[in-house]
Amino acid sequence: MTPALRNRAPFLSRRKVAGLLLVAVCGALHWVGASRGEAAELGEVRLDWATYNPVSLVLKEKGFLEAALKEKGIAVRWTQSLGSNKALEYLNGGAIDFGSSAGAAALLARINGNPVKAIYAFSQPEWTALVTTRASGITGPADLKGKRIAVTRGTDPHIFLIRALHGAGLTEKDAKLVLLQHADGRTALERGDVDAWAGLDPMMAASEIEGGSVLFFRDPAANTWGVLDVREDFANAHPDVVRTVIAAYEQARSYAVANPDAVRKALVTATRLPEPVIARQLARTDLGQPKIGRVQADSIQAAGLALQQAGVIPAETNVAAAVDGLIDTRFNTGPER
Repeated sequence: MTPALRNRAPFLSRRKVAGLLLVAVCGALHWVGASRGEAAELGEVRLDWATYNPVSLVLKEKGFLEAALKEKGIAVRWTQSLGSNKALEYLNGGAIDFGSSAGAAALLARINGNPVKAIYAFSQPEWTALVTTRASGITGPADLKGKRIAVTRGTDPHIFLIRALHGAGLTEKDAKLVLLQHADGRTALERGDVDAWAGLDPMMAASEIEGGSVLFFRDPAANTWGVLDVREDFANAHPDVVRTVIAAYEQARSYAVANPDAVRKALVTATRLPEPVIARQLARTDLGQPKIGRVQADSIQAAGLALQQAGVIPAETNVAAAVDGLIDTRFNTGPER
């Protein structure tokens, strides 16, 4: 423990200590029987749903996973993730077993000690861009020097911002980052509290359509894939359950592709945003390539190397090895991409 952390430890509130104990107890109860690897002894499987993962909304609404696990006596619990950072935080803390994140965010988490595996690609999106107001005068990343930028740390928009700044010869230190969750970042931009925002759909689409905001820097190739992550220990202890979850995800994805109106309605209900906003989000989202493999690994590795060049990932880190440790193809069905 570092001196700084040691000095702070005595000041943990009783409420925080109680909360940490509760998480530990719940995690222990959830894992009764897991040491023997017996999936039948799992009481429940815990997943997240997220508005940046349209397939998760269909899966939750249709109950495909509940039906598949019912005969095994396993219940399903859903938790909303507001961003990759939250999904990965929940996974690391044992609050969920499966979580939705951007591929590059999962890579950073794994490099930083979060033992996650990416097992499925729920989307290939252009879900992030740099956003500003029409009156700001900002036209490119170089204009962000000294500006206030709303961003959610540890997410694809954050990684996208770092790469954009680096491409303009800048770093995070050249701007003033305001750390907010995605929806709050939109609000801060439209109120004039910040000069720019590293946006995420569907909030980004809403800001375009409802708030008149402008996407002043876009790079679809720098948006890493939307991936479903699982805790490594869970995957090793319960491979059959992981396969069941992926099969249910595939059922939901196939339904989503065949029924785009149903996906649009599910997102409208979840976000309470108008249909034109959701339509714009979905127009930037490809749900057609779910098998995880080389194509996702290449995209994530490119992001990792860019972050290493920007000084975010330590120079001594073997990014390629970290990507190989993250991507887990053993649960794919059919040929790997």
